[in-house]
Amino acid sequence: MIDLRSDTLTQPTPAMREAIANAAVGDEQKREDPTVNELERRGAEFLGQEEAVFLPTATMANQIALQILGRPGDALLVERHAHIMLSELGGPAAHSGLLTIGLEGTKGRFSPDQVVSEIRDRTSVHVAPTRIVAVENTHNSAGGRAWPLAEIDAIVATCREHELAVHLDGARLVNAAVACGVPAARIGEGFDTVTLCFSKALGCPLGALIAGSHELMASARRGKHFFGGAMRQAGIVAAAALYALDHHVDRIADDHARARRLAEGLTEAGVDVDLEQVETNFVQIDVGPDRAGAIDRMKEHGVLVSTTVHPTVVRAVTHLDVSDDDIETAIAAIPEAVTRTGAPAGR
Repeated sequence: MIDLRSDTLTQPTPAMREAIANAAVGDEQKREDPTVNELERRGAEFLGQEEAVFLPTATMANQIALQILGRPGDALLVERHAHIMLSELGGPAAHSGLLTIGLEGTKGRFSPDQVVSEIRDRTSVHVAPTRIVAVENTHNSAGGRAWPLAEIDAIVATCREHELAVHLDGARLVNAAVACGVPAARIGEGFDTVTLCFSKALGCPLGALIAGSHELMASARRGKHFFGGAMRQAGIVAAAALYALDHHVDRIADDHARARRLAEGLTEAGVDVDLEQVETNFVQIDVGPDRAGAIDRMKEHGVLVSTTVHPTVVRAVTHLDVSDDDIETAIAAIPEAVTRTGAPAGR
């Protein structure tokens, strides 16, 4: 079975398992785990920030970021199909008392003008003052689209001009960096807080970072305990992340190339794929109104895909455990399970 449902399905490689087995460990709550300490040091540098904090998940990292950047009753601006909006169970409201305002995005992105138009009067006692802007890069629901550097810089500059905190949900930041041909730090350095997930394209079993200034990370460490993310001998997990930083960053370009090959092969076979959308490791396929049936038929043909927020669209995600041969097999199998449905759905 070729599993293209998500890049979260990667298995640790034998070499990563060896790094896990040989990890030096200590009590990370007491800052005594040498492997966690090294990951936090290197992770901060990797993300272009002063300090980083190791956490179990990127969702926890996002929620800690929002809590330390705002106060209850503040307003958060985020693209309406972003992970923070759709897939974190109303966390900004539940955990931090934030009013979340969804901006209409194009390719998962929004403009400085949209941000400015949603800035509320901070002197009013009747409205939630706009305090935080969150950017997701790459953007999951938009099909793994990467923000152009100029647009990132413009959003950050606008937030600085209007005294807004700005957070980068960088769960797939490494994909964005590889797609843009720059170090991850070039994208992350302008933000107040940055999160990074290790269990997606980087191929780790779990783990995430939040990074920012020393002052903000002092609050993040408190948030780590508050949210139940403090661990003990966490070096066995941090070792996998360190291995990934050394060995799995540059190879993400292979995932992108395989996604492009899959998209082009399916298009040639008459399957509805938006080639423009394929910038990183996502391929969105329009299968028409019988999406559930199409997914079942693909499974019967040996290929697993997953749903998206678009009612007729499924996604295929390339990752560490998908080979060139797998892609060729999928190109042959998927057209057998779907028929051409007309113009691709809006992304």
